[in-house]
Amino acid sequence: MKKVGFKILFYGAVVLLAAIVLMPFLWMLISSLKTQVDIVAWPPKFVFSPTTQNYYKVFAEQDFIRYFFNSTIVAVFAVGVSLLLGLPAAYSIARFSQRRLALTILLARLMPGISFLMPWYIIFSRLGLMDTYVALVLSHVLIALPIVVWIMSSYFETIPMELEESAMVDGASRNYIFLRIILPLSGPGIITATTLAFIFSWNNFLFSQVLSMEKTRTLPIAVFNFLSYADIDWGGVMAASVAIMAPALVLTMIFQRYVVSGLTMGAVKG
Repeated sequence: MKKVGFKILFYGAVVLLAAIVLMPFLWMLISSLKTQVDIVAWPPKFVFSPTTQNYYKVFAEQDFIRYFFNSTIVAVFAVGVSLLLGLPAAYSIARFSQRRLALTILLARLMPGISFLMPWYIIFSRLGLMDTYVALVLSHVLIALPIVVWIMSSYFETIPMELEESAMVDGASRNYIFLRIILPLSGPGIITATTLAFIFSWNNFLFSQVLSMEKTRTLPIAVFNFLSYADIDWGGVMAASVAIMAPALVLTMIFQRYVVSGLTMGAVKG
């Protein structure tokens, strides 16, 4: 009876936690199929006639495809630059115990993004880089690079030193060991860092709002376009939110197994 009671409590807690986590997403999805009248109705309407008008506003009236293209370009290049710089930095931190460098990168990640906004704005304005992909990619590297470094430095620490020592005995250089031995063994960690860095870059609103204009605006701005001084188009906001969340959700579901193993393996030794 104790085992049965424990199982009931355990699964009840799991169901309650899942409901708390999933409820906002389900509410957003349902609201995206409602009219404005149904959304603001009280008590809430659970029986209604679904409409796709909100998605028409997003894709037809708000130039969603261009926003999607801009977000993809910025996120892909920001993650690529972060991996190019972050993987060697993470390996150096893990193998040579460069804790000060790790702490500096952590502080950069913990500082609010708005503290970097004014310097970015002044620099890019004087260089003529406002409303360019270069400005957005560089600003998003500030978001993605610390994630890559911290995940991968913990992951590299789980790889036995004996593998590198054996390769050095055979005459392998540090560069050869890093490129041909360490990186192939770090696949789950790299996938984890790439996925999380991409999601954080994809969802960033602040830098895109200030550093981009008409040409390079990204997806989070599509939600902002449904807000005005006098009114909020809740249907459009919900539809845009669903459309923005879908690529990140699909990416997470595809690489879920690697993300879990990457995070857990990186936490074993730390």
